[in-house]
Amino acid sequence: MNKSLFFLSILVLFITNTLYSQTDFQLGSGGNGLGRNPNSQNDSIKNSGEISVTLSGKTKYTDYKIFSHQRDTTYIDTTLSIQKDYKFNYLRTDNFELLGFHNQGQTFTNLGYDFSNLKLMPDIGFTAKQFSYLDIDEIKYYEVPTPTTEITYRTGLQQGQVLDAIFTVNFSRRLNVSLSYKGIRSLGAYRRSLASHGNFRGAFHYRTEDNQYEIRGHLTSQDFFNEESGGLPQAEIDKFESNDSDYSTRSYLDVNLDDAENDFEGRRVYLEHSYKLLANKDTINKTDFSNLKIGHVFTTETKEYSFTQPTITTDFFGESNASGASNNQAKNTITNNEMNLEFNSKYVLGKFKAKVNLSSYSYGYDSILNSNSNISKIKLEGNAISVGADWNARIKNFHLNATGNLSPGSGRLSGSFLQGEALYKKDSLFAVKGSLLISSKSPNFNTLLHQSKYDDYNWYNDFSSVNTRDLGFDLSSKWLNASLNFTNIDNYTYFDENNKPQQFDGQISYLKVKASKEFRIKKFALDNTIMYQNVSSGSSVFRVPELVTRNTLYYQDYWFKGKPMLVNIGATFNYFTKYKMNAYNPLLAEFTLQNDQEIGFPSVDVFFNAQVRRTRLFLKIENVTSSFTEKNYYSAPNYPYRDFVIRFGLVWNWFI
Repeated sequence: MNKSLFFLSILVLFITNTLYSQTDFQLGSGGNGLGRNPNSQNDSIKNSGEISVTLSGKTKYTDYKIFSHQRDTTYIDTTLSIQKDYKFNYLRTDNFELLGFHNQGQTFTNLGYDFSNLKLMPDIGFTAKQFSYLDIDEIKYYEVPTPTTEITYRTGLQQGQVLDAIFTVNFSRRLNVSLSYKGIRSLGAYRRSLASHGNFRGAFHYRTEDNQYEIRGHLTSQDFFNEESGGLPQAEIDKFESNDSDYSTRSYLDVNLDDAENDFEGRRVYLEHSYKLLANKDTINKTDFSNLKIGHVFTTETKEYSFTQPTITTDFFGESNASGASNNQAKNTITNNEMNLEFNSKYVLGKFKAKVNLSSYSYGYDSILNSNSNISKIKLEGNAISVGADWNARIKNFHLNATGNLSPGSGRLSGSFLQGEALYKKDSLFAVKGSLLISSKSPNFNTLLHQSKYDDYNWYNDFSSVNTRDLGFDLSSKWLNASLNFTNIDNYTYFDENNKPQQFDGQISYLKVKASKEFRIKKFALDNTIMYQNVSSGSSVFRVPELVTRNTLYYQDYWFKGKPMLVNIGATFNYFTKYKMNAYNPLLAEFTLQNDQEIGFPSVDVFFNAQVRRTRLFLKIENVTSSFTEKNYYSAPNYPYRDFVIRFGLVWNWFI
C-alpha cells in the first residue's frame, strides 16, 4: 500500500512538472479563470490525425469539464465554501447521514437511509466494508483543454495519511484519459484499528470527428484491509467512561480481539460504446435534431471478502470447528452484456432507449469451511435475460426521466425495476422534483449463503425477493433546500441479535424529511441541516434516530491586500437523538440488531479553512468538547467515537 501510494504520487508529480516545464501558463482574470500566457510561442498544439487546435487567448473554468455516468456535466471547482468543508473527509462526500468510527478508513453507522439509488441486481453483501467502494455511477470522466492534476491530502490518526491523486489529459479534443488513486493508511488510537485501503481508477472516453462512434470505459481495482478489535470489553468500557487519566492514551485499553482482520477486494471492467446508424442534421446549428444509435455495454465485476483470525475466541464468536480449508474467501462475479437501440429526437420523444441484457453470476466458496456444517451447496450460480427501456425528455422547463427493467423467471437475478422522475426548473430560482422507485430483487448473497469456521456463522437460506417502493420530493431554491422520502419495504432482510440473517414478515414504513437553510449577516453565516425520521411500522428491526441536526456558525472573508486569501473560520455542532443503534460484527462485516444500549450524543468540531489561488487548506479540531464532557459517545455499541483530535489537509489543483 505505502509503495503503491508513494509511486503514484511521484509519477503524477513527475508528469505534471515535466509538462509544466515545457509550457508557460498564467491565471486568467477573475473567478476560476485560467489562461495561457499570451507571450508563449506555443499557442497551437497539433494532435495526430486532426486539425490543429488554437489555444491562444484565455481558457475558462467551464472548459474543464467533469461528466458523470449519467452524462451530467459539472466543472472542476477550485473555490472554497462551507460545502467543501463538509466534503473534506475520506469519502469525499457530505456524510451528514453517517457516523464514522474513530479511525478514518473504518466503517460507518447509518443515521439515515437512501433507497432512491437501488441497483438492478443483488450484491455480495458485507456492506460495512463497502462505504468507500466506488460503483459504476461514481466514476467520473473528464474533458480538459490542458493536462490537469488534483492532489488531496489529509492526515490520519496516530500514524498515516490519506492521499487522493487525479491526473487527466486530453490527447485531442475527442480523446481523454484519466488516472486516479486514493490510498489510506492510518493506525488509529485504539489497539487493532489499522486501516489500509487503496482505490485505483482508470477511465477514458473517445468519439470520432463526426460523433458517429463513441466509446467510454473504466477499470477499477479496490482493496480495503482492516484490523478488527471487536470493540472494548465491558471492563474497559467502564475505564473509558470513568474518564480515568491513566487511560487517556487509548492504546492502554484492552480490546476483544487480538489478531482478527478482514479484507474486501473488488475489480471491475466497464465498456460502453455506440454507433450512429442514421442522423438528421440541423443545418443552422450543425447538430443532430434526431438520430438512431445501436449500442453495447459490457460489465464484469468481481468482489471478494475474507475474515482471518489465527486464534479461536469462543467467548466472542462461539464454538469453532475449522475444516482446514486453505481458502476462506467468499467470491462473487457478475458479468453483464447489454445490447441497446436508441432513438434521439429533440422535438418529438426526447431520447428513448430499448435494451436487452444477458447476465450471469457466481457467488460462493471453494470448499466447506466448517467440519460441523450441514451446507451441501457451496456456490450459487445462474444466468438471466432481462429487457428494459430508458426515456429522457425535456418539455420547456420540465425534465422527464424514466428507466425500467424486467427479468422474468424464478432465478436469483429475476425481478423488476422501475424508476421515474419529473423535474421542473425555473431558471436559477428554484427546482422541484418528484420521483418514484419500485424494485423487486433478491437479498444480498451473503444472507443466502455464508460459511465460517465458527459454527454459528454457517447458513443456506432461500429468501424471498425484497420489494421496495420509494416516493420522493425535492425542492432546491435560494430560500430553502428540502427533501421528503416515504419508503415501504416488504421482506426486509436484516441480521438479528444472534447475528443470523432474517426476513421481516411485516412491512417497513419509513419517512425521512430533510431540510437545509443558510442565514447570512455580512461576513457571518449560520448553515443549518435537520433531518426528521419516523418508522411507523417495522421499528423493531429497522432503527434510525428520530432527529439528526448539523449547525455551523462561521465567518468568511478575504484577508490581506489584493484579496489573495479567502478564509472561513467556525464551528459545527452535530447531534442525533438516542436510539438502539445497530451493533457492528467484524466477522460478518455487517451491522446487527441489539437491544441493550441506546446511543445518541452531541459533538462540536472547530475549523479554519483558507483558499490561496487554486489551493484549499483545511484545519479541523474534532470533538473539541470531549475532554470535559461525559464519555457517552459511541460509533456503535462497544466502539467509542473519536476523542479530541487535530487534522490537517489540503486540495491542490494544477492546470498546465
